Amino acid sequence: MSSSVDFSFATRPLVPYAHDYRHGDSEPRHHHNCAQLVHTLSGVVRIETDLGHWIVPPGRGVWLPAGVPHALQMTGNVAARTLFVDPLARADLPASCQVVQVSPLLRELIVSALALPESYAPASRAERIYELILDEIRVMTELPFSLPEPQSEALISLCDALRAEPGESWTLENSARRINVSSRTLARRFYQETGLQFSDWVRRARLMEALARLARGDSVLTVSLDLGYESQSAFSAMFRRIMGVAPSDYFPPAS
Repeated sequence: MSSSVDFSFATRPLVPYAHDYRHGDSEPRHHHNCAQLVHTLSGVVRIETDLGHWIVPPGRGVWLPAGVPHALQMTGNVAARTLFVDPLARADLPASCQVVQVSPLLRELIVSALALPESYAPASRAERIYELILDEIRVMTELPFSLPEPQSEALISLCDALRAEPGESWTLENSARRINVSSRTLARRFYQETGLQFSDWVRRARLMEALARLARGDSVLTVSLDLGYESQSAFSAMFRRIMGVAPSDYFPPAS
């Protein structure tokens, strides 16, 4: 994340880095000449790139290939553990931005890497940990926490409006009328430009907004109604289906 980290890969294939952020902290658009895996222990990180928006809930991670310009916004107190990875360390590192599942093994390996020396002997424990981290990065599971950006001006405007007012009625028919096309044309063009069905994009946008609002302390009921759900139970069912737990368990109220 931070541009102040030493990115010398002369003696090791990756550089681990730990940094905590306060609610509302941000980093302006920048890029690195190395790849990044940002793993969050708490709080929510929003990443913006030219290709789309990603949101990283607690316990997950985001992979950013080398050279991708990105900006970050923190919601809640974010404890981040980052790996800066030599893009030449492996030939088959992920080639695209993606939010990923961080396995318990990878999480513990990242913690261990923070205490490793920069230089190490061949076949040493340090070398084995670094190599195992690279093995785990190669098999990370991608998660549906991204919002790919369309390319046409009309669809960009529609998506901006949706993000600004996620609680409005964003049916395919209503949305098509907003940009003066048929619902069939909107459905076709939207899938062509984003790779997602329009309804899936709307669902993801609402989930990403919900994660940010819950991380800053909004109640589940308030988030449910603000995002256009008929009831708290309907929102909680959607959240549980995607996240695996109820929103009250994922972001427990502060004691």
